[in-house]
Amino acid sequence: MRDSSDDGPGVTHAHLRTPRAAAIAGVVFSALLFVVFLLMRHSVPRDPLETGAWLHTGATNVVVALNLVPFAGIALLWFVGALRDKLGQREDQLFSTVFLGSALLLLAMLFAAAAVVGAIILASHAAPEILANSVTFYFGRGLAYGMINIYV
Repeated sequence: MRDSSDDGPGVTHAHLRTPRAAAIAGVVFSALLFVVFLLMRHSVPRDPLETGAWLHTGATNVVVALNLVPFAGIALLWFVGALRDKLGQREDQLFSTVFLGSALLLLAMLFAAAAVVGAIILASHAAPEILANSVTFYFGRGLAYGMINIYV
């Protein structure tokens, strides 16, 4: 039978790396989310009643932002997991539930808003002349505007 002292850096080494992993994940998440919002704000007008001219001029920036959203989500989950691992048994159950629940809710709203914006871009490329003055475009644009500016 092996002695537990022969295990090397195994368990102890993992606990020493957790604060660094949490810090890196938090920085990666905040940087990616900042870039996503910067690209979106730069390309999509703030007016929810705008006619959709940004679909022809700024859609490339928005597509780049939409492709960064899943990576930001992974970094947030990594950050939450690393922090919860660091706190371990000292973490309060209420705090743990609220922290994890709010992170999951933020990700759900962020992913849903990204899906709506992506659907608007796809519909615009499929039939630009039909979408330009349709009620569906204004509904999607208003929904994405509300999700991003109010709930996220």
